Amino acid sequence: MDKQTQTELEAAAFRALVAHLDKRKDVQNIDLMNLAGFCRNCLSKWYLAAAQEQGVDMNYDQAREVVYGMPYEQWKAQYQAEATAEQKAAFENNHKHD
Repeated sequence: MDKQTQTELEAAAFRALVAHLDKRKDVQNIDLMNLAGFCRNCLSKWYLAAAQEQGVDMNYDQAREVVYGMPYEQWKAQYQAEATAEQKAAFENNHKHD
C-alpha cells in the first residue's frame, strides 16, 4: 500500500470513529476511559498534537470542537452527566499506574 492510500484510510477511520462517538453521546468519557483507556478528550489531544507536528495553528479548544462536533462547554452542558461513585472508583483503580 502506498503512503497516500494509507493516510487516506487512516483519515477515513478517524472520521468514522468521530462520527460513531457523535452518535453515542450517551457514552460518557469516564466510561470510555474505564473500558478503553482513552476518551474524546484524549482523541482531541492526539489531534492537536498531529496538527502541531504539521505546523497547523490550532489550540486545544479547536481540537476538541473537531472531535465533539461543537464547543466542548456546549457538549458538556448538553450531554455530560456527573460521574457516579462507581465510575470514579473504577477510574481510580484503572489508572493507579498513570
